[in-house]
Amino acid sequence: MLGCGLTPMATAPNNPSPEHLRSDLGARFQRPLMTFFLRRIKDRALAEDLTQDVLLKVVRACERGQIERADSYVFKVAINLLRDHRRRALRTGPVVFLPIEEDRDGQLESQLVEAISPERVLLSEESLADVLRSLGELGELTRKIFILFRLENMKQKDIAALYGIGQSTVEKHVVKAVVHLAKRYRHE
Repeated sequence: MLGCGLTPMATAPNNPSPEHLRSDLGARFQRPLMTFFLRRIKDRALAEDLTQDVLLKVVRACERGQIERADSYVFKVAINLLRDHRRRALRTGPVVFLPIEEDRDGQLESQLVEAISPERVLLSEESLADVLRSLGELGELTRKIFILFRLENMKQKDIAALYGIGQSTVEKHVVKAVVHLAKRYRHE
């Protein structure tokens, strides 16, 4: 047997190298993974990137001995990567690429330079730390619910199911956190 429960190829050594394992996985799963991703995201370049990420994660898991059968693990990894991609897309919004040559008036360049000034980064870090301290003043359940709802974009009904509480209870915790933050920052 090839590592991670894969069927040996004619030239496979008894103890396969990561390159050989990657090659075997690629040969078997490249096309099915591309099909899987293209049906769901319609972006060939992104589908290729996600396919490579899946294969790399599976090879690494095999090397560490975390899985026995790579072929049953491949699509579990693919589904998780797709979920992560969708969550990031919801959080950050669609990415718009503008060739820098099309920025005739230099507005894009000034936005890029201004957006990463050390002062702005420091202020953002201080603001975030202050908000996290303020959230620390809340009860643990209220804080966790607020973070899941506002920062992780989790639906209230899903949070309710996760904690085994009613959706109205989740709403009350969110409101409690919002009111706390509003009072805290209204006086500053």
